[in-house]
Amino acid sequence: MLLEKKLRQPVKKYMAITANYWAFTLTDGALRMLVLLYFYQQGYSPIAIAGLFLFYEIFGVITNLVGGWLGARIGLNKTMLFGILLQLVALLMLTMPSYALSVSYVMLAQALSGIAKDLNKMSAKSSIKLLVENVNNEDLEGKLFRWVALLTGSKNALKGVGFFLGGLLLNHFGFQWAVLAMACGLFLVAILTYPLLRHDIGKSRYKAKFRQIFSNSTDLNFLAAARLCLFAARDVWFVIALPVYLVSHLQWQQQEVGSFLACWIIFYGIIQANAPKLLTILAGNSVRTAANQAAVWALNLAIITVLLCCGLYLFPSSNLLLVSGLFIFAATFAINSSLHSFLIVDLAREDGVSMDVGFYYMANALGRLIGTVLSGVIYQQLGLLMCLCTALIFTLLANYFVKKVG
Repeated sequence: MLLEKKLRQPVKKYMAITANYWAFTLTDGALRMLVLLYFYQQGYSPIAIAGLFLFYEIFGVITNLVGGWLGARIGLNKTMLFGILLQLVALLMLTMPSYALSVSYVMLAQALSGIAKDLNKMSAKSSIKLLVENVNNEDLEGKLFRWVALLTGSKNALKGVGFFLGGLLLNHFGFQWAVLAMACGLFLVAILTYPLLRHDIGKSRYKAKFRQIFSNSTDLNFLAAARLCLFAARDVWFVIALPVYLVSHLQWQQQEVGSFLACWIIFYGIIQANAPKLLTILAGNSVRTAANQAAVWALNLAIITVLLCCGLYLFPSSNLLLVSGLFIFAATFAINSSLHSFLIVDLAREDGVSMDVGFYYMANALGRLIGTVLSGVIYQQLGLLMCLCTALIFTLLANYFVKKVG
């Protein structure tokens, strides 16, 4: 009976954290697609659209550093709820009439959304390590890998649903009504999950000092560098370049673009959630050799990127080749990301876990920032092919850095 109660509480908290994370991710994905498509409709250039996301990514970098320290001081449940509150404010800011949505105003709303997103993500992923360790110690690493993969994979699948939802809502209801509907849904989920998130999770036993936000672990620093390169490799072509290319060069409709990106992210999330099973089938015991496997899969990603570059160069107008190539990239990237997500949670200290995870996801956010800026600049000047060539450089760097872990 005691064991059953011990099992029940962590699982309930895991479910509450996951539901909170899911709802947030849905609005985050939909908002990104709404902003991208709406401002492209208004005649904004790729560089200008990238600028709208600039504060989102910059404040994500800062938030992961400060948020990890804050989570260790006040508890991860509080940082998660604060993230939800900030996202609600950001969404409500964007319900203003179109004439009030200036570039600076939208950038400010996106800054709040970036802070909110990374507070929510850091809190959710840090909590998993603590909740898993409260269940039992049998096959702890295997259980941790499965729980992290499930949380992260399901989140990314829902982000894809958010992309689809954003395009759909924009077409049928317009920008302001779409954003207001998302704010209402997020508020409802926050109210429903609040009772299970009232007790402190992840609050450090010692008073975490601000100077400790930077990691002293060599393995963690190399892993963070690999993560930076991994996400720069994705976002350098995915965030701005690909949607604009599909609309302007391949003549896709906006809803088709939203649907494709949604399917891509959902597929990516499904592979990520099932990465432990897939790795067991493909490479035996994946947990004990996670760092080595991450290096192998980073190299696989580089090979896929080379093939994509060749295909786009030879057949620039082939929908079939581009779509199939990008789905293969999604599967390979998902396994990479899942291995990385497990490695950081596994390497993080138990006391003050949020600080290690926050530092790591700071690198993740910095990679997204670099990728987003380069996506707009390189695409406008040189096109999608050069975005993919830049992605190749980042995948090779990710392979180099992750080989240094362990």
